[in-house]
Amino acid sequence: MSKVLVIGGGAAGMFAAIFAARNGNEVCLLEKNEKLGKKIFITGKGRCNITNACDIDTLFGSVISNSKFLYSSFYGYTNEDVMEFFEEMGLKIKTERGERVFPESDHSSDVIGTLIKELQRLGVEICLRTEVKRIIKDDRGFRGVILADGKQKFGDACIVATGGYSYQTTGSTGDGYRFAKEMGHEVSEILPALVPLNVKENYVKELQGLSLRNVETVIYDGKKEVYRDFGEMLFTHYGVSGPLILSASSYITKKLKKKEMRLVIDLKPALSETQLDARVLRDFEDNKNKQFKNAIGKLFPSKLIPVMLLLSGIDPEKKVNEISKEERLGFVHLIKHFELTITGTRDFNEAIVTQGGVKTKEINPSTMESKIVPGLYFAGEVLDLDALTGGFNLQIAWSTGYAAGSSIW
Repeated sequence: MSKVLVIGGGAAGMFAAIFAARNGNEVCLLEKNEKLGKKIFITGKGRCNITNACDIDTLFGSVISNSKFLYSSFYGYTNEDVMEFFEEMGLKIKTERGERVFPESDHSSDVIGTLIKELQRLGVEICLRTEVKRIIKDDRGFRGVILADGKQKFGDACIVATGGYSYQTTGSTGDGYRFAKEMGHEVSEILPALVPLNVKENYVKELQGLSLRNVETVIYDGKKEVYRDFGEMLFTHYGVSGPLILSASSYITKKLKKKEMRLVIDLKPALSETQLDARVLRDFEDNKNKQFKNAIGKLFPSKLIPVMLLLSGIDPEKKVNEISKEERLGFVHLIKHFELTITGTRDFNEAIVTQGGVKTKEINPSTMESKIVPGLYFAGEVLDLDALTGGFNLQIAWSTGYAAGSSIW
């Protein structure tokens, strides 16, 4: 039996504590906040997207950074294992569009409550408002921790599950990166991921609050296509957000630090340019004696019309029957290629996850133990691991938390 200290009471930390305790260890969970699971509470808009019920290939395909590192932990504790865990604990779950798994109650607090109940049943010592300032090691490995009040706690093993740098109001202030560096670990560049994007064009302010469904977005680095997907997006006062954009951000956040990129939106992806031209021609025919500005109401949401008029280069007062073929084809091209300039991402306080973290090459992928300091383990977002939205980031937390906790005896 070992004395195990777990730093961080989020998803990875609570899971690690549960499975370390199930192995018969004496476990102490150290959390600097006044309660456990603060970030879980706000995930999935307060509903908690527990995991994704997809097949294992899709699971790996949804990881953006270092998916190969997760081979052992994803197979060691799958999404099916996660669902089974919560159901066995009495939490009813449901699967929604995109295979996203939620508690049936739609309350993230029920997920946190389930985990706390199991921690208590196992006799885990939960220390709230307890901030770790430093980790202590000697020649043999991990020894203990120094708390903010100067007290020391000693143990045989320590699991660092302090989260990333996003949503700092939940306590994710990058402590784990500092601990890792002090222990001799390398930490890769920390960047906001699954984050809204800033746009150069001023007219996006006029589109604020407009949500577009069933559009296709393509992002270009110069002429090279770096991302393409179909779905829903949202305009904001500073740029763009919504599921499509958040996912795209994780692929381009590193490059955006160096240069601007182009976002091209196809507003009518179901139609080819030829089919769309035929549709526009019909609308023009039906409204041939009207002014251009009054003839395109069926094509777009009302908020988008002034911007489309501006970008079309066609005089809004012009009669439809006076519009030339070149002008019409240019307008059709605009609908299929609504272009914006991405200048950067929003900050960490708007990012769902953090990209970057403790380098995985220095961590044992089966046990999450440090290859540098024996007895020191890392789990969850503190590691250089991140994935798309849809429950995949929590799956990383559960799987790595399980790997760390269950490997300590």
